[in-house]
Amino acid sequence: MKFVTKRIHAFLDYPVAIALMVLPFLLGLGGTNSMALYLSLIVGIAAFVLTVLTDHHLGIVRVVPYKMHLTVDFLVAVLFVIAPFIFSFQGIDAYYYWVNGIAVLTVVSLHKPEAVAA
Repeated sequence: MKFVTKRIHAFLDYPVAIALMVLPFLLGLGGTNSMALYLSLIVGIAAFVLTVLTDHHLGIVRVVPYKMHLTVDFLVAVLFVIAPFIFSFQGIDAYYYWVNGIAVLTVVSLHKPEAVAA
């Protein structure tokens, strides 16, 4: 049952990007490795820029195809799931990335394919 439409996804993009930039500071990430703080901040900035550039109704410049946006989301989700292993994150640093990675993988996997215009 796939129900996440392009429109729903677009509405999620900006708040998620902002959360990725703010939450690491609010949660005090970086206790086990400073990369836990900076990785989320960098990805949040990149996600915001990607959303601005994506060809969906909330995109401002609309030069990035939506399918490419979904591919980037998938790759970031995979990065977030494996980052705790690569960077030896522990505790909240690891849980933050695992929860976010699984959430993004869930949204991408529940994406409803668009109808092809004839």
